[in-house]
Amino acid sequence: MKAAVNTRYGPPSVVSVRDAPVPVPGPGQLLIQVHATTVNRTDSGFRKGTPPIVRLFAGLRHPRNPILGCEYAGEVVEVGPGSTGFAVGDAVVGYNDAHFGGHAEFVVTTPRGMVTHKPSTLDFPHAAALLEGAHYSLFYIRAAGVGEGSKVLVNGGTGAIGSAAMQILAAMGADVTAVCRTEHLDLVRGLGASRVLSYEADDFTELDERFDLVFDAVGKRTFAQCRRVLTPTGFYASTELGPKAQNPALAVTTRWSKGQRMLFPIPSTRQADAEYLRDLAESGRFTPLVDRSYPIEDIREAYDYVETGEKVGTVVVLP
Repeated sequence: MKAAVNTRYGPPSVVSVRDAPVPVPGPGQLLIQVHATTVNRTDSGFRKGTPPIVRLFAGLRHPRNPILGCEYAGEVVEVGPGSTGFAVGDAVVGYNDAHFGGHAEFVVTTPRGMVTHKPSTLDFPHAAALLEGAHYSLFYIRAAGVGEGSKVLVNGGTGAIGSAAMQILAAMGADVTAVCRTEHLDLVRGLGASRVLSYEADDFTELDERFDLVFDAVGKRTFAQCRRVLTPTGFYASTELGPKAQNPALAVTTRWSKGQRMLFPIPSTRQADAEYLRDLAESGRFTPLVDRSYPIEDIREAYDYVETGEKVGTVVVLP
């Protein structure tokens, strides 16, 4: 099978498309023919091996999993002994940030991943983008305890995480304000935000409003900068470590505060979350935002584009 392989850490040039053996499903596993996969921030971090903490999971000296690709959509072609709930021919979507493997023509599911039936409302490229950004968003939203009637600001409304967060929050009944580039205002408004601000024209930290949660899906601001627009018991959550890697420490020091708090949860993979997101997409309340697609032979270009920071939604790769 064709697979995008990197055996050392580094820039996109360390990735090459080559032949690799087709994996064999073990007990309880599925072999899936991949029709679409994605390149995202998780893949980029594990390819580069940065920040250094990534190597505790990816391999200290060289990549433990040379075939990346943490999310995918495809068709079950073989069912391992004892596997239940799926049959050959089922269209599925999956996510696995422990063993990866999606940047190939075939991938095997593992116990630490999530897999669910593909929503009938999505084609394979959009289905491939269903789980990565959305499961991060869902984890942060639940950690903050926001929902119906909550006021939430999402900074970075066009990223895979931010665009998913807005749709999930809107489905929950939250009042969402989003921040993005001027050229994307109409696009983001269509994702469920009741108000959209351009960061090129407005500084949201100077608003007179107060929010129950400021979800910084691009990690461009800090807890100190955002406290002014939080309610007295509001949360600031960021997907990045912060300019001085202070966010994990702030999450610990503010954990027991009765006032404003920093959130920096470590997301985990939960099969129930995959089912929730599938159902949300099936109902039409969540459609993953896809920017563009590349053939697997051009996966280096896909990585280059993701790392410009200019992508809108998710970048899809077609094996």
